[in-house]
Amino acid sequence: MATVLVAPDKFKGSLTAEEVARAVVTGLRRVAEPEVVVVPVADGGDGTVAAAVAAGFTAVPVTASGPTGEPVRTAYARKGAVAVVEMADVSGLVRLPGGVRRALTATSRGLGEVMAAAVDAGCTDVVVGIGGSASTDGGAGMIAALGARLLDAEGEQLGGGGVALSALATVELDELRERLRGVTVTVACDVDNPLTGPRGAAAVYGPQKGADTGDVALLDAALGHFADVLTRETGQDVRDQAGAGAAGGVGYAALAVLGAALCPGIELVLDLVGFHARLAGADLVITGEGSLDEQTLHGKAPAGVAAAASAKGIPVVAVCGRTTLEPRRIRAAGITTAYALTDLEPDVERCMTEAAPLLERLGERIAAEHLQPLGRTSA
Repeated sequence: MATVLVAPDKFKGSLTAEEVARAVVTGLRRVAEPEVVVVPVADGGDGTVAAAVAAGFTAVPVTASGPTGEPVRTAYARKGAVAVVEMADVSGLVRLPGGVRRALTATSRGLGEVMAAAVDAGCTDVVVGIGGSASTDGGAGMIAALGARLLDAEGEQLGGGGVALSALATVELDELRERLRGVTVTVACDVDNPLTGPRGAAAVYGPQKGADTGDVALLDAALGHFADVLTRETGQDVRDQAGAGAAGGVGYAALAVLGAALCPGIELVLDLVGFHARLAGADLVITGEGSLDEQTLHGKAPAGVAAAASAKGIPVVAVCGRTTLEPRRIRAAGITTAYALTDLEPDVERCMTEAAPLLERLGERIAAEHLQPLGRTSA
């Protein structure tokens, strides 16, 4: 009997990673009788907490501030002293009311509130996925929620958002340092951008968050000023360190204030969910995500899964909604074949709304083409 490890990411806007896996497994079992191991994965963006919960963590509900200050219901995942926090679900683009982007005023405060809840509950190892952020505030909101005091020249607390940082005069970190004493923070980060400049948080990612040319200039200057003030307080300047510009500068505050380590998102998640141990004994790995494209090759979940499996000589196939990659590039990433919903249904809208039954059909194809020839399964 073949053993198949099914480890997909979500199909964004359509199915969760767990739902993708369930549909694929249903299709496999119509044709063959493999031993199946399901390990939903993520890359540090949305779906990271869900992947941890599927791997045995417990979801802990929290109410925190959304990116424009409104309360949102979210959760972190906990196992023992380890907490997994997902920025996308509390301070992310998906949490903007009406989808209206607030480039100048969106805040990362909610992220810090969830982290604070985990730390105050006794977690001493906090893993933070920062993909999908809505803010460009340098992580100022995050550290304020953890106890930092960001004050203007009159000693008043700053408002939220990146543009408010231009009025920053002093930062007080004593309360934050006391709260985080003995706490280790690890951040899932897949970009190497610095905080400021032409490759910085505002210039590269600000437009995705609603910033026009003028807004980018304002935000970049405000982030530079924030870094100047924090450098005076901490005695170190990390604004140019790789990853400082991640998530609108949350990477910077994590480095400068939290002493965090920045790690590739998929590698961090694979370790969290015990992927490498589950890989032992697998004859085939099935991974995937909604769009298999150029971004996939740069740290996204399917590429990370394929790299880990290929290193052990285990063949990998992928399922996706669509792919824009040539077969040779897919193979170069360690994926033997990619099966796309658009191969079955050219209407992209129907692929979104009928993803589960289409994935079941792809599961049937994978079983017929990759399991039966092994002589270890029966139809």
